[in-house]
Amino acid sequence: MVLLGTPNAESSELYAVTLKDGDPSWAGALAGIQLELPVYHVTEEEIKNQINPELYADELEVAEMVLEVDEISESVKKVRES
Repeated sequence: MVLLGTPNAESSELYAVTLKDGDPSWAGALAGIQLELPVYHVTEEEIKNQINPELYADELEVAEMVLEVDEISESVKKVRES
């Protein structure tokens, strides 16, 4: 499993695709290599619920307030379920 902390839906989707299906640009070290790793973002409910609430508040809550959490979660989930 891979846990992302990426700042937007576009970069989250790109990393998720690369880690699941291989480098989509066919230019990097993972070109054509399907790792098929499940990818999550640290702000997704499935992950957030597993983190100590005090630690989450101290380390991630501020970031969550400025990120487009729903869009990020949808983009990563779409890749994970494809």
